[in-house]
Formats: sequence, C-alpha cells, structure tokens
Amino acid sequence: MSEISNTLVEKAISVGPTGDEREIATILRPVTSPVEKPALVWLGGYRSDMAGTKAIEMDMFAAEHGLQAIRFDYSGHGLSGGEFRQGTISRWTEEALAVISASAAKRVILVGSSMGGWIALRVIQEARRLGLPFEVAGLVLIAPAPDFTVDLIEPHLSEAEKQSLAERGYFEEPSEYSPEPNIFTRALIEDGRSNRVLTGMIETGCPVHILQGMKDPDVPYKHALKLMEFLPADDVVLTLVRDGDHRLSRPEDIARMKAAIAAMI
Repeated sequence: MSEISNTLVEKAISVGPTGDEREIATILRPVTSPVEKPALVWLGGYRSDMAGTKAIEMDMFAAEHGLQAIRFDYSGHGLSGGEFRQGTISRWTEEALAVISASAAKRVILVGSSMGGWIALRVIQEARRLGLPFEVAGLVLIAPAPDFTVDLIEPHLSEAEKQSLAERGYFEEPSEYSPEPNIFTRALIEDGRSNRVLTGMIETGCPVHILQGMKDPDVPYKHALKLMEFLPADDVVLTLVRDGDHRLSRPEDIARMKAAIAAMI
C-alpha cells in the first residue's frame, strides 16, 4: 500500500431502523491541515461507487490540501450492503446524512455527481429540518440530475416500460456505462415524486458551482439551466463544457472540478 492509502480509514456503519438496516461502506481521510477547513463529501450517481475516477480525484485533492474527505457507497452499490432494487432517493439521502453525521465533520463541501446532485440538495434540506450539527459550506455539482425520475424518465416512458412497471415493479434499459442494464423500479419513481426539489426556491445558503457537459446524453444541459432558476438567492456559477459528456472525467474536466472545490475552501 502507498503512503497515502495508509492514511485512509475504512469502516461500515449501520443505517436504518430495525428490520431495514443497511451496512454502508465508508472511506474517510483524516484531516491533516492545521487550519480548519471544510471536509469534502463525495455523493455518487446512480449505480456508481466511491472507487470511480472523480471520487478518487476528489480524495487526492483532499490529501494534497490536508482536508478531511468522506466517501461512501449507497446501499445496493459498491461495497455496501442492501438490495439495489430497494434503493430510493429517501433511503440514499438517509444514508448520506448518517455518514456525514458519523464523520463528526462540522463544515462540509458536498461534491455531487449526476443523481448525487439531487442527493446533495436533499441533504441540505433534511439536515436543516432535522437540526443536524453540520453546515454545508459549498456545493460542487457535476452534471446534476435533481428530480431526474420525474423530469427525465417519466415523461419518456414507453408503453412497454409502463406495463413492466405495473406488472413487474421495474423496467430495464441498456446502459452505456455497464454491460448490465439499468434498472428503474416503481418504488424509485414513486419516491422520486415526494423528493422533488425543483418545485420552488431552493435556499442552500452556500456557494454553488455547476459543471455541465453540453453533449451529455443523459442529463441535457438545459436541466442545469432549469436548476439555476430555482437558486435565485445563492451565489451560483455554471460552467458549460461544450464538448463535455455525462461523466466529465477527462483530465481537463477533473481540473475544472478541483478548481471549483479550491475556490470554496
């Protein structure tokens, strides 16, 4: 193991009430900077995990700057327990809140990719509602997909997909990122409706930087423009990458992500 990897702390935390517990795998990088700075929290996308390129690069940025970094896998993802098909925005938000609380971080910058952008906004709302003892000091949202089940999936369902949802409780579609198909469950879609954030003004209380590819086939860049309309009270920067795809994992895209984080710390 390298010197950097030796500083990582891996542990699992149990989330959820009796009968619905999930063992959530986490990797924490302890703070080493003598100056108090926010911790970085990675919030991954649908079917992604904490070992992805952007998550690792965020962790390396934290190592270089002596910051605490928090990565984890949602239930049904990566190294965490639980069934993927039971996953919903509510459950994954609950897990994110539990992981951040368990880290004891007082100030955090949430770095959310795709669905992680939705989770980030719900984390802010729920932490405020529950009075949790941490402050969100910034948001870096990469191809954010808030309300994607409502805005990007439901309006485009085919009759066959609607029938599959009704009869089997899920439908499948080919994935560009995995040999296994994407699975979208009725529970995810119904829960998505109750977790919508693009329904009125969102007050994050922190600076927001959105990175969005204009050649994103999964989350159209107009969705990022729509998100901005609901953030009128915040300091929001939108960076449109003309030739950027959904992943935004090229070296130049990673540099943009790190610059956005650096501006907030």
